[in-house]
Amino acid sequence: MRLIDQIQENGIVAVIRGTSPDNIVAIAKSLHKGGVKTLEITVETPKVLSLIEQVAEELGDEVIVGAGTVLDPETARAAIMAGARFIFSPTVNKETIKVAKRYGVVSIPGALTPTEILTAYENGADIIKVFPANVFGPSYIKDIHGPMPQIPLMPTGGLDVDNVGAYIKNGAVAAGIGSSLVNMKQQVNEEFLINLENKARQFVDTVKEARFSL
Repeated sequence: MRLIDQIQENGIVAVIRGTSPDNIVAIAKSLHKGGVKTLEITVETPKVLSLIEQVAEELGDEVIVGAGTVLDPETARAAIMAGARFIFSPTVNKETIKVAKRYGVVSIPGALTPTEILTAYENGADIIKVFPANVFGPSYIKDIHGPMPQIPLMPTGGLDVDNVGAYIKNGAVAAGIGSSLVNMKQQVNEEFLINLENKARQFVDTVKEARFSL
């Protein structure tokens, strides 16, 4: 199965921001136990390349690890060399998309307007991250798919377990989930990891239910 198909099948991309080398593997394992197999580690996190390397080495093919908040091609290449298998961006940067495609990794740039979404897709993006998705809500995904049904859309920003199902029902191929799943303002201990696994399972089950109802 192609990597892009695996990401879509997984349904949930966990956005991990502000973690540390001491707890990244434990967090990744808890998410995996809960059924979340696609992990985005944001590049403004200190020692991010080490974090990506750790997850790639420890969990191998059990999870798909990638880099998020990538603003330029230089950062994209460094992340790919560290083991990132996809590149998430908050904006459309054509050179960043090019680098991802050059090295055979999945490109997921962020866009909001129809023009931005089409521009990203025409320049080689595999999936478009609709960001910030909460500006227009779940029905916006359906609205975009009216004239552009061929473009895979992944909403990110403001999604939680209560609304993620609505985005899937409106045509999202997957969803990026940040602090409502991985809240790094909390202390990482055994209780945190158990709760993280349970929350991950909740999100995965909600996506499955939404897809089943289509």
